[in-house]
Amino acid sequence: MTTVATSKKHLVIFTDLDGTLLDFGTYAWAAARPALDRLREKRIPLVLCSSKTKSEIEAVRKAINNRDPFISENGGGIFVPEDYFQFTWAFDRRIEGYKVIEPGMPYARLRKALQTIVRDTGLELKGYGDLSVEEVAAQTGLSADQARRAKQRDYDEPFILAGNPDQQQRVLEMIVKQGLRWTKGSRYYHLTGDNDKGQAVRIVTGLFERKFKTVATVALGDSPNDLPMLAVVNYPILVQRPDGRYDETMRLPHLLHADGIGPVGWNRAVLKLLNDYK
Repeated sequence: MTTVATSKKHLVIFTDLDGTLLDFGTYAWAAARPALDRLREKRIPLVLCSSKTKSEIEAVRKAINNRDPFISENGGGIFVPEDYFQFTWAFDRRIEGYKVIEPGMPYARLRKALQTIVRDTGLELKGYGDLSVEEVAAQTGLSADQARRAKQRDYDEPFILAGNPDQQQRVLEMIVKQGLRWTKGSRYYHLTGDNDKGQAVRIVTGLFERKFKTVATVALGDSPNDLPMLAVVNYPILVQRPDGRYDETMRLPHLLHADGIGPVGWNRAVLKLLNDYK
């Protein structure tokens, strides 16, 4: 990873979880502990930005002692702890100690759209809503409790894209024709409304700009659904996939490459960033 330019701007870091801060296979984050400790010591905000649900992200936040805002389900929901920002700002609703902005489409509408595509194509497209807790756990390696949290969805439907290449392309085209979006994460395709990680990161960045006046933003990710997030920050960092390669579809000017897989690469990249950024 090349050297980052120095600045007096306040750093704000956004990060994907699966395959980035969390190990792709084990979901462990311990390899990133040194960098996480440094961020906490320096009081640098770390905004988790994932395809995971609110419930899943809250479990990760508790484990790593994170108290900053977070972004769930590929930008569908933005959750800001009450009184985090000491100024008045617009949000959609309050829930369980958060002020929430909801760029995403309600999950029930996404489920209906997927069922319409199944009916029209005759393909067996299984989303999380079609899977039991046990099936989700078997496919992902999650524990039963983690799989249960993963099924508590509000704005995003992960699904398995079935069929031959032509049939798959037709499914993706039908999603777009319905005014919806699709993206690809570490394991699944995702059906969403008119939202993505990049839009949500812009909104959260705007709030931090009101707090700090000037900010420099960083984002770390590994998969195509992270591209919108990486595209809107000052320092985009790509983490190596489990096979040691970088996703070759991820192309951006000034894209930095972390030296390592998942949380190992994440840790090295963040520590280097903090050492270079004065």
